[in-house]
Amino acid sequence: MASIKVAYLGGGSTRAVGTVASFIQKGDQFAGSEIVLIDLNDDSLALVQRLGTRMAFHAGVDIKITATTDRREGLRDCQALLSSFRPGGFEARALDERIPLKHGVIGQETQGPGGFFMALRSIAVMKEVAAEMAEVCPKAIIFNYTNPVNIVSQALTSFTDIPTISFCEGPIVFPQRLARAASLDPEKLHVEMSGVNHNCWSTKHIHDGEDFITKLRFALANSDLKMTEDDRRLLSLAVRMESVPSSYFLYYYFKDEILRHLQAAPKTRAEEIMGLAPGYWQHYREQVEASPPTLDPARSRGGIHELELAIDAMAAYFNDERAVLPVNLPNTDGAVPGFVSELVVEMPAIVDGSGFKPIPQARLPHQTVGLVHALAEYQILTAHAAWKGDVNDGIRALTANPLVPSLPVAEALYTEMAYAHAKYLPERLVP
Repeated sequence: MASIKVAYLGGGSTRAVGTVASFIQKGDQFAGSEIVLIDLNDDSLALVQRLGTRMAFHAGVDIKITATTDRREGLRDCQALLSSFRPGGFEARALDERIPLKHGVIGQETQGPGGFFMALRSIAVMKEVAAEMAEVCPKAIIFNYTNPVNIVSQALTSFTDIPTISFCEGPIVFPQRLARAASLDPEKLHVEMSGVNHNCWSTKHIHDGEDFITKLRFALANSDLKMTEDDRRLLSLAVRMESVPSSYFLYYYFKDEILRHLQAAPKTRAEEIMGLAPGYWQHYREQVEASPPTLDPARSRGGIHELELAIDAMAAYFNDERAVLPVNLPNTDGAVPGFVSELVVEMPAIVDGSGFKPIPQARLPHQTVGLVHALAEYQILTAHAAWKGDVNDGIRALTANPLVPSLPVAEALYTEMAYAHAKYLPERLVP
């Protein structure tokens, strides 16, 4: 079994305890390994380290958990970097969600102007990390969960030689959500999705040997079936496009309805999470003293297992155990037809000791591919602006985002949001 050093950037976050629980769950595949928690807050790091160490002990798992605020030393000699951090915290996310609404634009964590400015902040940090890795762990691989994962990966794969694979559960959970809404068994699904992260469509969609879309069409026509308004919208979109969509497409295909809902809501999602965060930390403090420590999914941020795809990929790669997982990688071999080779795309891949081998996909349907192409070009522009561009590059990239309605709106949004986030951005990106 693999005995490796994993540097976990973001190891003091509210999700970090669930991530450590994921490593412990797969403890036999990481026997003798060290997980180095890296973050900015000494107190949260100490709590996650102590709780993680006790969970490993009670589970009988041979994993060492250490912690540091010295990022360079935490990275030293690691074989893998697990990246899942939020520059500026939930306070910055709240600005990403709140400011665009003033301009009549959807505010969201990874989509639109909010996702754009999160990309600028995340990539500013990852550029520093990449320079440190070249010095202290030049052979390490990045397993990335830092959002927006597609744009972060686009920057790293375009401007460095560091092997970078990004992950998201979306291609797994999007079809399952539709199945549950339609009162179908998610376990009987076989769906493959491709595109760009958070904006992918199905190229195969089978349920129990039959066409999944046909079953969704029947469910949508069944007036007795109870579902949420968003689930009904997703079913409607899947049936109309004859392809399973990412749920994030609600922001594009039902833009006006979603915008009205967000503008009317008393709090943004980030503001809601900030209200919940003290409860998460209280639960973790309680479990540090419990014997054995037991995580309650309802009181743990994101649940009791987090970042599982990246950990599954590490286990498959370092132990040479075959797995098929959704990944985000450059389209080097043209696995997703119709997209340029340098574009980071999302698709299923075979993972083993030899690496990550994308599984060739069918072309996306004509009725879906146009928007994905627009988002792909925006992705490339944003990665360039974040890594080496200036204010003009940034405004051009933001204008290319399909949720931004005009150049004047892009200019106004860019100026206000760049000033709001100035301490997390390079000077070249602040007007």
